[in-house]
Amino acid sequence: MTTKKGTTRVPDKPGSSAGSQTLSRGIRLLELIAAAGRSLSIDELAAGLGVHRSVAYRLLRTLEDHGLIARDHSGRMALGAGLAALAVGVSRDLQDAALPELKAVANELGMTCLLVMMLDADEAVTLISAAPQQSITVSYRPGHRHPLTRGAPGKAILLEQPESAWPADLHDELVRSRALGFAVSHGEVVASLWAVAVPLVIPDRPLASIAVIHVSLPRPEAEIAERLTSAARTIARTLGS
Repeated sequence: MTTKKGTTRVPDKPGSSAGSQTLSRGIRLLELIAAAGRSLSIDELAAGLGVHRSVAYRLLRTLEDHGLIARDHSGRMALGAGLAALAVGVSRDLQDAALPELKAVANELGMTCLLVMMLDADEAVTLISAAPQQSITVSYRPGHRHPLTRGAPGKAILLEQPESAWPADLHDELVRSRALGFAVSHGEVVASLWAVAVPLVIPDRPLASIAVIHVSLPRPEAEIAERLTSAARTIARTLGS
């Protein structure tokens, strides 16, 4: 499930050389499209990047040549299939270990199941997802990014960080979630969606979480979390942790 978002201007970083600035702008164009969750026009992307339309057009042509973006029937820009080929290599062994468990959880609970990884100090990204075979499904694409402080998947990652790193406004909630061993949210990343998540900790890997999302919770929160915890243990065991 995706939501429409406007584009936000992203200023150039000061001190960038011409070469690194071009690369940075190309990467940020991909980030703008990914964050929007919809196709964007060249004018929208130029405005979001804070450059002239002709500059954005040249960058987009290069990305299109490499299959990283694609034009739809109206000439608007969407992420291209080439990105999927690159994404396959990201933590490939973790994806391979997690996908069977995600599918099993999704079919058992009738909820879309996600593997979410900490991207940097502030954000989390969905690495892979699995939807149930026989249920009303919620589509949640890999590559979706959101703040760690919003939604159960990000908050489950925060549970594995020291309390000193927690935002003050979330401290009490995270203390309760840590005592329970799982995080719950409703409508924090996508309106109307419930999420339950547990941490996935594997040595020498970025912090991660396993989560399920749906328009409702078909079972008690603790029961859902218990199933997720079992999946997380299986994934960690498969990777030798």
